[in-house]
Amino acid sequence: MSDTVQQIKDKLSIIDVVSQYVKLERAGLSLRARCPFHSERTPSFFVSPERGTYHCFGCNVGGDIFSFVEEIEGLDFKGALKILAEKAGVPLVYERKEKTDSRDRLFELLETATIYYTSHLTDSAREYLEKRGIHEATVQSFRVGLAGEAWDELFKYLRAKGFSEKEIIDAGLAKRNERKSVNDKFRNRIMFPIADSAGRIVGFSGRIVPDSGASSGKTEKREDGFEPPKYMNSPETELFHKSKILYGFDRAKHAIRKHNCAVLVEGQIDLVASHQSGWANTVAVSGTAFTTEHAALIRRMTDNLVIALDADEAGIKAAGRTARTAIASGINVKVAQLPTGLDPADLILKNGTEAWREAIRNAKDIIAFLLDVLREHAPQQDKFRRNVEAIVLPFIADVQSPIAKDQYIRTVAGQLGAGEGAVTEAVAKLPRSREVNEISPSAYVAKSESVAKPASALGYGRAKQAFSLLLWQESLPKPVLDTEAFAKELESVIGAEAVKILRSLPKNELESLRFSAESVHGKSSMLKREAETLLSSLHRDQLTARLTEATEQLKRAEFAGNEKEIEKAMGVCKLLTTLLTTHVAKPHE
Repeated sequence: MSDTVQQIKDKLSIIDVVSQYVKLERAGLSLRARCPFHSERTPSFFVSPERGTYHCFGCNVGGDIFSFVEEIEGLDFKGALKILAEKAGVPLVYERKEKTDSRDRLFELLETATIYYTSHLTDSAREYLEKRGIHEATVQSFRVGLAGEAWDELFKYLRAKGFSEKEIIDAGLAKRNERKSVNDKFRNRIMFPIADSAGRIVGFSGRIVPDSGASSGKTEKREDGFEPPKYMNSPETELFHKSKILYGFDRAKHAIRKHNCAVLVEGQIDLVASHQSGWANTVAVSGTAFTTEHAALIRRMTDNLVIALDADEAGIKAAGRTARTAIASGINVKVAQLPTGLDPADLILKNGTEAWREAIRNAKDIIAFLLDVLREHAPQQDKFRRNVEAIVLPFIADVQSPIAKDQYIRTVAGQLGAGEGAVTEAVAKLPRSREVNEISPSAYVAKSESVAKPASALGYGRAKQAFSLLLWQESLPKPVLDTEAFAKELESVIGAEAVKILRSLPKNELESLRFSAESVHGKSSMLKREAETLLSSLHRDQLTARLTEATEQLKRAEFAGNEKEIEKAMGVCKLLTTLLTTHVAKPHE
């Protein structure tokens, strides 16, 4: 595996990877950008092409291309490895099965289940999908399958493939019933595999076919009249977390970055139909409301979101909740208005692809959408005002951009016939729904501050500065300084123990120190002189501290009347004073 990692690093630079997510600009020897991991106005995220690393001074995160992809895609190391291997064109060499961990086993199990479901898709299920406008090529591309009628057919199949009962239950594909036997989780459902950002299957969403069990023409209806939900999703598992996974995101992320916009729909068939119609930047939630984690996932790709949920009352309310979460996360939100009674898949089927494109292109800003809906349902000015206060103003309170907030206030004031000051005052009294992604750099404390400071390095701040200069120069293929000589000089000034403590700092902080030195000294044409001055200042700090200590010893000896100690202390003070006035007063040699 280490050989694969090195091959990927040899073929992909840190710039190749990071520039696909953020806009980089030159800053001396490094590049910088606004951090994709926390909200900021002034760029504090730096990338070093030479070292192949990144570091943010705002939120103190850093690492290499693998940790970057892990963080920004929300993946484990193997997921990041899969993405980067595909980008680099490096084949993955998998370990032997006895070395496979539990997560790998779950991924393998879910992939096996996907193959099983796709191989059991019946003609009647295909007919239903065709009636919904989903073509056979799209069915195959999205690996749509079928869970049949039998209570335990998938369970038996997976057991025959060597997976344990516990693994099948842990993957969310089976459950124990009242009689302690194990049944399949999904029955009589068209199955849509849900993947993580790396394209690995982590769960499923199963849609029941109206008026049929997809294969038998029967619904899964109990004697007490209970009807199963239209969609059933995998339960929370080690791999599947509904609040963090967006269906189709693995396919949509590149299109989202390309078009600088994401489209959000509600159901799996809506998403598949949208992708089939050319909108590859479409994603969907799976069995949960739109969360701040979903918003963070989208915001790393774009600041723009178009919500296209069902046009009924429930859909409009869901759009409102989604919009508020997105707005509080710093996303610009628009709403695509669909004809009443039609979801995106129905619209495409009945009115054609162009109708869906027009709906997205003509999407209204969320505030304008809400004002139009409220005016339509309550044209009386007094009732309209009360609805705006209750429904629209909380959205405006969540808006992060002061300019956008000011524009919204003017719009609402115009609609209400009220003064802008009155609307501003009303908004100011409302609490924000969430404080999302508004992280102050001061909230982060550098880990080095908790590290014991070397007793011999009394000028600790300057010692770290000199040490950071050494780290940076050691990382360069052709350093300006003689790093070996500089290291010996530094050790002679602050002591071997102090250097040892500094070298034992966490890896992330060592990289932070390198970036710090690079940002300070990167453009300098007199680096050797600056290094000499820094060591000289450190030496002065050390001698001054020792002189202060010797002076205190002299005072104690005089107070005690100890002539022998007085003479000894005076000799030390005289020697230190001479060193300070001669050697340290001139540049260090």
